[in-house]
Amino acid sequence: MTRHPTSTPPVRHRRLHRLRTRPLKDIGPREGVAAGRRTAWVLGLALDVGELLLADGQGTEDVEAAMRTVARPFGLDGEPQVTFTMIAISHRRSEDEGATVLDRTVWRRAPNYTRLSATYTFVAQVAEGRFDLEHARRRLAAIRRRHPPYPSWLISLVAGTLAASATLLVGGSADAKAVMTFAAAFVASFIGDRLAGVFYDRGIPEFYQYVIAAAPASVVGVVLALAGAGLRGSQVITGGLFALLPGRALVAAVQDGLTGFYLTAAARLVELLYLITGVILGVLAILPLGELLGAHLRPEDPLERSSAPGLQLLAAAGLSISLAVLLQTPRYTLPFVTLNGAAAWTVFGVLTRQLDMSAIAATGIAAATASLFAHTLSRQQKLQPLPHISAALGPLLPGALTYTGVLAFIQGRPADGLGDLSRAAAIALALAIGVSIGGELTRQLRRVPSLHRLAAERTRSY
Repeated sequence: MTRHPTSTPPVRHRRLHRLRTRPLKDIGPREGVAAGRRTAWVLGLALDVGELLLADGQGTEDVEAAMRTVARPFGLDGEPQVTFTMIAISHRRSEDEGATVLDRTVWRRAPNYTRLSATYTFVAQVAEGRFDLEHARRRLAAIRRRHPPYPSWLISLVAGTLAASATLLVGGSADAKAVMTFAAAFVASFIGDRLAGVFYDRGIPEFYQYVIAAAPASVVGVVLALAGAGLRGSQVITGGLFALLPGRALVAAVQDGLTGFYLTAAARLVELLYLITGVILGVLAILPLGELLGAHLRPEDPLERSSAPGLQLLAAAGLSISLAVLLQTPRYTLPFVTLNGAAAWTVFGVLTRQLDMSAIAATGIAAATASLFAHTLSRQQKLQPLPHISAALGPLLPGALTYTGVLAFIQGRPADGLGDLSRAAAIALALAIGVSIGGELTRQLRRVPSLHRLAAERTRSY
């Protein structure tokens, strides 16, 4: 769940520029000032690129590589460093001179994959030498000012569609009750997104935005359970969890850990833990009241196998395209993202149904398949793979196990609850590792030398 303001520039931040220089030796006053100003402009350009990529959810390795790429055509061998929300880049003209260092803290990270794609296109053009420094600065400023492609009202509607699609994914069927459950999940998630938007506008921390966003689905689920008539309130709650689980952030955190950026990975995992805790608290605030009122919430509902796999495939495609819109993915990539999400779910379904493979292993293989497809397709289109991957992983998120784990604790079954939540964590980890494996397979098939990769140099200990 991410708020996307449309009336202000896409990235909000508090700029903390600190330019530290020492007097240059053997350079006249005017030449020294001119050289220092140009160095600051080039480093500032690289810093702006790093800020945009970090705000859009890119991994630390890719952010540093892009910053280095932007600085090099202008004659600077910049040394970037990214640590969670702090980015910096330095340059030293010679051993006898002091280093010029610029740093910045990125306070607001709101994924916008359309802006991400534009930024990477800009980086490629700079690397090809298409822009002089002044033109490059103006071009990047225009990218920064660009508004998200989808308005906020559409984002709220799509959030409802995502949750509603998830109800069909977790054991749904093509009957009147399924339609009512679908509609209930849509309304609940739409209300949750609007309430979170109110919290965002009032400056309330993101943790509480997740708490309030999870509550409406729980309320509607309890109401359906109290109404009886075979309506599955558990599916509504599970659909709400699918819409809120931060799978994209998990993939970024695990990727940073696997590529050697352990401090940033640890910080991102702590942030992820807080957000998931907020979602769970939003559910816990409502479900105990429903139990007291006599709501019969069946934990097995979202885990039952559907009798309509074709409907599930359509639901997986709908969930993927909805998540792609939420992440502000470019319009021209939506068909590919939808196809990739449906393919990932098909692989998962074949492995679990036909081969009776565990959900953890099947999730990892399906994620690796989606990642491999995304990297291959993005290379052919000269685009970044992240917009093709993130949304395609939506159907594989462990929303059902998260719900059953929370419900088990409420119903006095802590052992079952701990087991389900542990399985959910294992599936989430398998998903993230699968994405990384797909990227590494693509790299090996392309035969990219490991010595050209910073992560390989950093983690090699022999």
